[in-house]
Amino acid sequence: MHSSNIHIKIFTLFILTAILISILSPNFLFAQSREIVAKNGDGIHKILRNNGLDPAKYTNAFIELNKTRIGKDNTLLIGVKYRLPDAESKITVQSVGEELAATTPTLSPTGTKTAPLAAGKTMRYDIFGSKYANVEIKSNELKGAVYYLKSGHGGPDPGAMGNYQGNVVCEDEYAYDVTLRLARNLMVRGATVYMITIDKNDGIRDVSFLKADKDEVCYPNLPIPLNHVKRLQQRVNTVNKLYGKHKKSFQRFISIHVDSRSKGENIDIFFYHDAKSKTGKKAATTLQKTFHAKYNEHQPGRGYHGTVTSRNLYVLKNSYPAGVYIELANMNHQRDIKRLIIPDNRQAVANWLADGLVIDFKNNK
Repeated sequence: MHSSNIHIKIFTLFILTAILISILSPNFLFAQSREIVAKNGDGIHKILRNNGLDPAKYTNAFIELNKTRIGKDNTLLIGVKYRLPDAESKITVQSVGEELAATTPTLSPTGTKTAPLAAGKTMRYDIFGSKYANVEIKSNELKGAVYYLKSGHGGPDPGAMGNYQGNVVCEDEYAYDVTLRLARNLMVRGATVYMITIDKNDGIRDVSFLKADKDEVCYPNLPIPLNHVKRLQQRVNTVNKLYGKHKKSFQRFISIHVDSRSKGENIDIFFYHDAKSKTGKKAATTLQKTFHAKYNEHQPGRGYHGTVTSRNLYVLKNSYPAGVYIELANMNHQRDIKRLIIPDNRQAVANWLADGLVIDFKNNK
């Protein structure tokens, strides 16, 4: 009888264990998941939002659940059924941010990412070049702010190209130089900064004509695709994955470019925001007002005519953090190029952008 009771207990334990395993298995968790058919224009983030799911929380779960049905670069295929994650289920999937944290030191020697530092400390970041590598943290006024800085084009694509005094002038090099200067300015004030476009050997260059190359990569070290759409997707995906790591922080996405217009069109620095982003519009307007005040202070009587408008741009429409898209000049206008090639002018632009972003942070924290 005693032996019989032991067998019954063992059998009962086996049954309970089998039930428990089946309940905890991913198949069981997703058994009741809703399904949706992808339509033209649908993406993972759009589908999640339309179904009441926060993309920052459920993107990884969606990808894991539908990994055999998703196209290249996590695109959705029209007419294919996709399962939606259960809002109640808790799925632990290592995020790309965690993977980066495991492979990238908090204070990267390349300077591709920085963490907030105490005022008074000096750190070395070789990405800024030998002259500017030592960065003294002068204040904590941007402590708690996270910035994703992306200069346009890079890698196989030089972007807009102009010519000045027999020298070829490429958009990606000048946009990158201003972006790098801006990154350093933000770090000096205690911000956390991610350089999304990275050139590990250019550094800040105090020369007029910046030599073009094709060795830029996307954070942390991804080759930049030649295909325009894939390049935009790569950068937006990178920013969105990092966004999830800093969900409770103040975050901004800044994209810097040089425009290409008719030769007769002289332009001032102007700003785009996404039409649906009130925060993006407010940030862009703050930057514009800062430039207006700076021109009045440093060049009274010159006037400043930079605008703030909405535009349906992929990087603004699809990125999680509020974003501002900045055009520095017209690459086809000789006076614009002259303004752009002067190193002190590029530094002034970076300084004024940083000042505007400080105002934006203080008004919104």
